[in-house]
Amino acid sequence: MSQTASTVSDSSPSNRFALAALIIGGAAIGGSPIFVRLSEVGPMATAFWRVALALIPIFIFSLLKGKDSGPKPHTLSDYGMLILPGFILAMDLAAWHLSITMTSVANATLLANLAPVFVTVIGFLFFRAVVTRVFVVGLVLALAGVVILKGGPAALGNGDLRGDGVAVVAAVFYAGYILAIGKLRARFDTIRIMLWSTASAAVFVFPFGFFFEDHMLPATAHGWAIVFGLAFVSHAGGQVGIAYALAYLPAAFSSLTLLLQPVVAAILAWIVLSEPIGLMQAIGGVVVLAGILVARRG
Repeated sequence: MSQTASTVSDSSPSNRFALAALIIGGAAIGGSPIFVRLSEVGPMATAFWRVALALIPIFIFSLLKGKDSGPKPHTLSDYGMLILPGFILAMDLAAWHLSITMTSVANATLLANLAPVFVTVIGFLFFRAVVTRVFVVGLVLALAGVVILKGGPAALGNGDLRGDGVAVVAAVFYAGYILAIGKLRARFDTIRIMLWSTASAAVFVFPFGFFFEDHMLPATAHGWAIVFGLAFVSHAGGQVGIAYALAYLPAAFSSLTLLLQPVVAAILAWIVLSEPIGLMQAIGGVVVLAGILVARRG
C-alpha cells in the first residue's frame, strides 16, 4: 500500500483523470438509492435489472474496443477470478437491499458505507498493507462525517438489529468487491472485468428476485425507465469509472472516496424525493469531504 500510495499524485494527468473518474463513479452510484426507492419491483428484482440491463452498454463498448480490450482469460483460474467480483457484488446488492427492508434507510446506508474500514482491515491482515496515521485520521474523520450526515450516533439505535447486521454484511461484501476489482486491474482491461463481473452478478442475484418476490417485470414505462436509469447511470457508469480508477489509485483510498455516495444520495433525495437537507446533513457532508482530503494527503 505504501508503494501504491505514491500513485495518487497531482503531477500525473492519468492519476488526476483516475481521481475524477472515481469521484464521478461514486456520485453515480450515490444515486442508486433513489432509483431503488422509485422502482416498481422489489429490491431483489431491482438489483437484477440493475446488473442485467447494464450489460447492454458494457457489451457494446467491449465490441467497439475489439482487440484493444487487453489480455483474454485462458485458464480456469482466470475465469474464476473474473467471475468472483460478480458473485461478491451480487451478495452485496442482495444484502444491502434486504437491509433496507429490515431497518431504517439511514441505518442501512450508513452501515453499508463502512466498507473502507473493512478494506483497510483486510489489506492490513492479509496483504501486509502499510496504512499511515494520516490516512487513519482521514478515515475516522470521514466516517464521523457520515454519522453526522445520517443524524448522529443516536440514529444507530432506531433500526432493527438484524437489519443493521445485514447492512454490515453488505459492507464486508462491498469491501471484498473493491479489493477483487483492484487485483484484477493488474491483469485485465476494465471493460473485460466489468463484462464478466456484471454478467455473473446478474446470474447470482436472479434467484433472489425470482423465488422471493412477487414479480420481476416493471408494470409501466416509467418503471422500466427507473431500472434502465439504475443500470446505465449507477452501474455501467459508476462501476466502470471506479474499476478504471482502481488501476491507478490505492484500493483503501478509493473506497474512502466513495463515502461521497451518501452525500450525493442526500442531495438527490432532497431534490427528487423532497427530503430536505438539514443542518446536520450539511455539516456531515463537509466533514466527509474534509476526511477525504486528509486521507489523500496520507
